[in-house]
Amino acid sequence: MIELIGTNAGKVWNALHEGGKMSLKALKKATKIKAEKDMYAAMGWLAKEGKLSFEKVGEDWEVSLTE
Repeated sequence: MIELIGTNAGKVWNALHEGGKMSLKALKKATKIKAEKDMYAAMGWLAKEGKLSFEKVGEDWEVSLTE
């Protein structure tokens, strides 16, 4: 399971590195991670490492890499 989370964290990081700030829906589409729980686990990993920033925009959240 840890390996899957790490792999998905890499997909999230790469998508944000290439595409910049994204909504959660756009990020899920860009990474092609099917299960929401897998997406959130990957984002949690990166957030714990201080690599993600979150911004509330209306009813949604946007995610970006920290600078």
